[in-house]
Amino acid sequence: MKKIVIFIGVTIAIVSAISYLYITYRINNSEIQQANQLFESYYQRQVYGRELATAINKAIDNNDKNDVDKDENNQYIENETNSIKINIKMLDDEKTYPMEVFADSGIREFMEYYNSIQFKCTDIQYHENTKLVKSLLFEQVTV
Repeated sequence: MKKIVIFIGVTIAIVSAISYLYITYRINNSEIQQANQLFESYYQRQVYGRELATAINKAIDNNDKNDVDKDENNQYIENETNSIKINIKMLDDEKTYPMEVFADSGIREFMEYYNSIQFKCTDIQYHENTKLVKSLLFEQVTV
């Protein structure tokens, strides 16, 4: 009788532990999907400059909220968990610029100049450890 009670107790403990791990996994997976949803919505889509400015603001807000460090050039330093970088490739000079260049000169000015210009998100990358969006590449489509 004592062995049966111990067996049932151990079985309940194992089932409880497995259930806890599964629920934790589902919650984490849901949080990752929710965090990625906005940035993934841009992939392979053409957007106007004002929408790109919104994405830049969201990435900056995310980096600030997650205390992502900046380097001496005021650019966010990629970490292995939750940093987000947006790079913009311009047709004018075929150069790729980090989002901080436009943020430092003013998002409002970016929106005024690039409001009617279209960009397409051509690349998205994820952090290996967390599966959160790590970077996006937008390429200018129209002049």
